[in-house]
Amino acid sequence: MYDYIIVGAGSAGCVLASRLSEDPDVEVLVIEAGGPDTLDSIHMPVAFGSLFKTAVDWDYSSHPEPMCNGRRIFLPRGKVLGGCSSCNAQIYMRGNRADYDEWRDLGNPGWGYDDILPFFKRAEDNERGASEYHGVGGPLGVSDGRSRNVMMPAFIEAARQAGLDANDDFNGASQDGVGYYQVTQRGGRRSSTAVAYLHPAMQRPNVTVETHLQVQRIVFEGRRAAAIVAQRLGETLEFRAEREVILSAGAYNSPQILMLSGVGPAATLQALQIPVVEDLPGVGQNLQDHPLCGVVWTTSEPVSLLTAATAENLRLYAEEATGPLTSNIAEAGLFHRTLSGMTAPDVQVHGAPVMYLDEGLTPPPDHGFTMVVCILKPDSRGSVTLASADPTAKPVIRHNYFTAGDDLRSMSDGIRLMMEIGGQPGLARFCEKAYQVPDSLSDQDVHAFLARCVLTNYHPTSTCRMGSDGGAVVDATLRVHGVEGLRVVDGSIMPSIVRGNTNAPIIAIAEKAADLIRERTGATALAGAYNEER
Repeated sequence: MYDYIIVGAGSAGCVLASRLSEDPDVEVLVIEAGGPDTLDSIHMPVAFGSLFKTAVDWDYSSHPEPMCNGRRIFLPRGKVLGGCSSCNAQIYMRGNRADYDEWRDLGNPGWGYDDILPFFKRAEDNERGASEYHGVGGPLGVSDGRSRNVMMPAFIEAARQAGLDANDDFNGASQDGVGYYQVTQRGGRRSSTAVAYLHPAMQRPNVTVETHLQVQRIVFEGRRAAAIVAQRLGETLEFRAEREVILSAGAYNSPQILMLSGVGPAATLQALQIPVVEDLPGVGQNLQDHPLCGVVWTTSEPVSLLTAATAENLRLYAEEATGPLTSNIAEAGLFHRTLSGMTAPDVQVHGAPVMYLDEGLTPPPDHGFTMVVCILKPDSRGSVTLASADPTAKPVIRHNYFTAGDDLRSMSDGIRLMMEIGGQPGLARFCEKAYQVPDSLSDQDVHAFLARCVLTNYHPTSTCRMGSDGGAVVDATLRVHGVEGLRVVDGSIMPSIVRGNTNAPIIAIAEKAADLIRERTGATALAGAYNEER
């Protein structure tokens, strides 16, 4: 018997385990389908691509995408302590003020930008120091990158030559412009939520972490979530929750677990002979993501990350915590509005000092430079549904990229922006020969290029969205509608996707959720004594 059972030790689950266990009078259980985060390649920032399609990856794929030549898009997700925070590109990005104000205005009080900014700051230990927008002393290491490949200032100069303004803090007063990213690192190593939150919490006697345990379903007694059934090596185990079950399994797995447990669209569940506990049509709907597409050049200068693992660079990493092995690959980027009159940026571009090909699955054949663009506020919506009632069957994921609204136009203009930047004098020496670019900048050729080259930016959200209307899954306190003792706390609760990388927002969501669960409010909550019991 535990007070709280957290399903998923990912970006949100690790935060919740830490914050809830600050109360020594509660027992917290964390259930993780993957294993411990012991691989060296998890903690070496540059090595995250080597984790794709390994034991620490759920290795999902989308349903054939109709606007992408019917291709299935590779969808890696972390299956390890820390979840995707243990295998992402470590970009610390919050999104735009307008994103959170939109959440609030959609009927979610307490979720506007001014409401959630304190939770971003509470999480942070920003090496730049405290300010109006940033915090220090929190668990999460936030740093300036230590690699600074020579291609990156050239990329920034070229973007400025193309008309963009410089921006030294995308999480400050304005998001627009070009500059270096801050990263979730401390001392040149990855600062995942497992490292920052969970491992310190595991020293407490009231925290239990169970790994290699895949959840099969939530057990309801009446309408109350009372227990979790999970399986490990063929053994079925049941864990009971005195207070709450909290799903933090991510935008693909949280709706899957809800539906396997009888919470979701009744027709879908009945077709699979799953007893219906609560008919919630919104479960698994409203899936959003940032589709991504890159242009790639080769260079004769041997300065890319292709040869990062030299003896000298290994020494720099081990002894001085600097050098190319500390690179998060996408070291710099930009935010841009493709049409005048827009209230916020609609595209984001990452610059990377390496050839990034074949969904990150093909080793670079040469030295080169990559720019990738994503649309930030897509109109297209997808879904997550069940393939069967078998909990080990992968969910059916449909993103439906470019099937609605202005998405294709916005992404096409983003491609044209990258080609313009690549042609500027500041970057010319590193863009000597086109390797992966559209045949021309006509709509026809750019659309064809997108169809064959688009991939995910690894940011699925919104499949258990927060709200009070009939399509919502959780309320503004993240309780699942229609049942008791059950919440969802992860990126799936976003009513709409944020304009930027999603890891930092998910951490802030979990920080806020911990206070909602503990019913802490005001200054006492925001003080957030990370080591209350010490």
